[in-house]
Amino acid sequence: MCGIAAVHDFREDPTGERTAEASALGESMLSRLHHRGPDGTGSRQVGPTWLGHTRLSIVDLDGGQQPMPDAHRHRWVVANGEIYNHDELRQQLGGRFHTTSDSEVVLNVLGERGTAGIHDMRGMYAFCVADEDGEVVLGRDPLGVKPLYWARHDDRLLIASELAAFPDEVRHRVEEFPPGHHWTRQGGLRPFVDLRFNPLGGDASPKPVFRSREKARAAIREALVRSVRDRMMADVPVGVFLSGGLDSSLVAAILATEAPQGVTVRSFAAGTAGSSDLIAARLVAEHLGLEHHERVYTDDEVIEVLPEVVRSTESYEPTLVRSAVPNYLLAELAARHLKVVLTGEGADELFAGYHHLRELDHEALRDALTSGVETLHHLNLQRCDRVTMAHGLEARVPFLSREMLAVAQRVPIEWKLLGEDGQEKTLLREAFHGWLPDEVLWRRKEQFGEGSGTTDVMARQAAALVPDEDWESVRIEGLPPARTREELGYQRIFDAHLRGIRADQVLGRFATP
Repeated sequence: MCGIAAVHDFREDPTGERTAEASALGESMLSRLHHRGPDGTGSRQVGPTWLGHTRLSIVDLDGGQQPMPDAHRHRWVVANGEIYNHDELRQQLGGRFHTTSDSEVVLNVLGERGTAGIHDMRGMYAFCVADEDGEVVLGRDPLGVKPLYWARHDDRLLIASELAAFPDEVRHRVEEFPPGHHWTRQGGLRPFVDLRFNPLGGDASPKPVFRSREKARAAIREALVRSVRDRMMADVPVGVFLSGGLDSSLVAAILATEAPQGVTVRSFAAGTAGSSDLIAARLVAEHLGLEHHERVYTDDEVIEVLPEVVRSTESYEPTLVRSAVPNYLLAELAARHLKVVLTGEGADELFAGYHHLRELDHEALRDALTSGVETLHHLNLQRCDRVTMAHGLEARVPFLSREMLAVAQRVPIEWKLLGEDGQEKTLLREAFHGWLPDEVLWRRKEQFGEGSGTTDVMARQAAALVPDEDWESVRIEGLPPARTREELGYQRIFDAHLRGIRADQVLGRFATP
């Protein structure tokens, strides 16, 4: 939920003129994040720090406005995301709470436990907390489900949820705030969790690998059910993105089982006419009794939304863009009906679902899976966040809870290799025997862009994107050389986005001759 921006002045006792400049700068940055929070906007000067927030109302619809103060109105927070265990933390912390918003818990955790307490928060989040004395605390969730960027400029620290929020003259200095870290003026940047060796953090000790497949299956099932249950936390309806593949279908099945009596879960699928994703999603939705919605799109619609997709994802990586197109169209459909959806992101990184992992030996596979989890924040999670928030829709990722990650790390690496029949993610499928029709439970992996039919569309249109015959000699300042004509087309859109050129103006460059 939401977009955040902040401007912190490093100078001692900044003048009124500098404070006014910071406020104007912050408001300009915040205006570029309106799509992330169409339900409201708020800002406040807190000591030398300006805080801004655009709100997507999901928890405490009436009392969750931000910036939000602590009980003494000394410390204020702007936060993006959800703290799923906020009720549990409230009971532990005691103290005074004025709202039922999960974001208020951030203030109380820092007030009672300091930055050491950040690892106690379970969820997806990026936040900035500032107090009247000039202290600032930044934090981002361990896997980087929610985005956060920062840059230093003119003795100020600028913070925002997306690259495009930063002024033109600053963008070349913008860096991604690392997941699983917090920052303060006094302590600098520090990690608060180690995903490789202790994803649960704190005093929890890593448990040994599973000795039996039966215990592994039970632990996987229990962890995923709990993760879905936690991510149903909302004061608004929660739906599901349903591709008909294993991962999203399992999330849909658990969501349907856990939904309150009398509540019908809404599911959403997208693809070209006759695509395998649409066919499989219909089967799953009918089996689970879901209220199913489809977005069937054409080649022309793919090309039409492409500039907006690149702009939204803030990436020009071809594989990411191809999967982002159906995701974008899917989010557009879902946003007409609700504000929160669950997705199947992350299962392939935990249980070796990708085709390119098929030929790896034990050690290489272990390294590849670890790297895959650690880089999700600027690949699939970046796509997932941006294309949904472009439509004011929040996506939640049950497979990427820290508890689920800890369970997956206890699975012996050889159990993640292909089965005798060449089937990937066999253990995960076995864990949910009987939850789905066999033709879905054992459906082979397809990338979102492939199953939806979008990859074929992009392949047919690649030449039209970049008609230059000498495309290999084209260079865009600040970007690496494009590997393909398709990637060059995306780079041009990305570059135009950061320079503030509207998507509809860019589209004309890529019209088919």
